[in-house]
Amino acid sequence: MLQYRTAGESHGRYMLAVVEGLPAGMPVRPDFADEILRRRRTPAGRSSRMSMEDDAVDIISGIYRGRTTGAPVAVLVANRDSRIDKDIPPITAPRPGHADLAGIAKYLLKDARPVAERAGGRETVARCVAGALAGLFLARFGVDVLGYVLRIATLPLSMRVASLERARALRNRSKIYSLTPKHDPAAEKLIESARRSGDTLGGEFVVRAEGVPPGLGSPVQWDERLDARLAAAIVAIPSVKGVEIGGGFSLAGMKGSKAHDAIVPGAGRAKAPRRVGNYAGGIEGGMSNGQPIVLRAAVKPVPTTGAPRVSVDVRTGKKARTAAERADICVVPAISVVGEAVVAFEIARAMREKFGGDTLKEMESNFGSYIRALRRLHSKR
Repeated sequence: MLQYRTAGESHGRYMLAVVEGLPAGMPVRPDFADEILRRRRTPAGRSSRMSMEDDAVDIISGIYRGRTTGAPVAVLVANRDSRIDKDIPPITAPRPGHADLAGIAKYLLKDARPVAERAGGRETVARCVAGALAGLFLARFGVDVLGYVLRIATLPLSMRVASLERARALRNRSKIYSLTPKHDPAAEKLIESARRSGDTLGGEFVVRAEGVPPGLGSPVQWDERLDARLAAAIVAIPSVKGVEIGGGFSLAGMKGSKAHDAIVPGAGRAKAPRRVGNYAGGIEGGMSNGQPIVLRAAVKPVPTTGAPRVSVDVRTGKKARTAAERADICVVPAISVVGEAVVAFEIARAMREKFGGDTLKEMESNFGSYIRALRRLHSKR
């Protein structure tokens, strides 16, 4: 089974990602995570802290002569902004929208700092490392995953493109990772205005996966359903407050005769049935159906604002103001990168479950056999 665990917090010296279940024999370069970590670190809206981090990756186990061994892959990412405990002021006035007050209650604290440091976004560095490994794995099977920004606050940034390759080219040209780079100045103006007023902004992002074979996931148990697993992975990202798959909430206002993707005879020798439209977002009955998997997520504004907020000092029980913390103004672009990573990992996990095998060659053989069986299924009539 493919899984990962993370350790570390914002004030610590390292973040650690341990990925277990990758098949042996998969090529992994030392710089495999550099690009995804750079994209997470550098978009518009980030705090000054990000300019201090270089996210240098150190592979400490699971790779031998450039290939996975089948053992857990452990990766350390240094945190240059680490601070020893005595240098960190306590958080005694909980920030609305953050983990502070809930964490104080959970762990019976008078200082929310230990909870806040773990609950913050720095931990997503490790998720991006795991996602980068998943991306290498998926590429062997022709699966491609892309995340991009759809909206910053009230500014829509949507655009239809002919291919994922074209979408990636546009996304990579944008400072906020949208498919409309020409709108970057307007988005940056919104972000700068929020910065000057001591406020923060939210927005929406999309993750799209193409080349996903049908049959991943399962309808047998609730926690095996692919849509449930993907939704959980997205909502588990700090600041994400909503997720929809395919047509999502818009389907609630449609009639059933229009809301479901029509199935028609396919073309070519195999004549596999195909769908007209993709309101299902690539998933039906908890299983991938061969269409692109499309998820859309809502990101709330960052809870740590430059302007103090009304709160209560948990030491005295009296009214207080939140203290200033170094924080981002808009994390939507950065979170779109994390979303891409966690979706890639969940799809890779489902691929691992279906096609098994201790080595990459064995998995590729199993995958090829399945695809050939699908073709025979629809060609023998």
